[in-house]
Amino acid sequence: MSEERETRIFMISPDSMITPDQLVREVHAMGKGVTAKETCYGTLAEGPRALVREVLADLREKHPYDIYSKVRAYPTGDPRRCRAQHGTRPGFAQLEAEWEILPRIGYGLRCCGKGETYETHVEKKSLPVEEFKKICEAIR
Repeated sequence: MSEERETRIFMISPDSMITPDQLVREVHAMGKGVTAKETCYGTLAEGPRALVREVLADLREKHPYDIYSKVRAYPTGDPRRCRAQHGTRPGFAQLEAEWEILPRIGYGLRCCGKGETYETHVEKKSLPVEEFKKICEAIR
């Protein structure tokens, strides 16, 4: 990938109401001259770095907690990674792990944006044995 071009992954959070089809259409509709390819998790966008960054800024403004982005090392359709050309997918497990935690990241960002704090760890308390027995007996 040259220094002038950039391929970026736009990943949709699983709790978002946006679909990959809607996202790719949105990128095309911006008319910035960026190539967009629909994927199972969102969109790959490729083009001149400055234009890709403009698209990123527009998407962040419109969908601050629904779409996340990172640079992709290979261009779109690269035969080393494209399944259509029998390429490998070594990074898919990492993408899947990142995708699963996006709702929590969005929650944290919303809280920070409102000036709120949030608990990252809730301490679990043991249930006394007598109380547990009462619950079990009530179910019988």
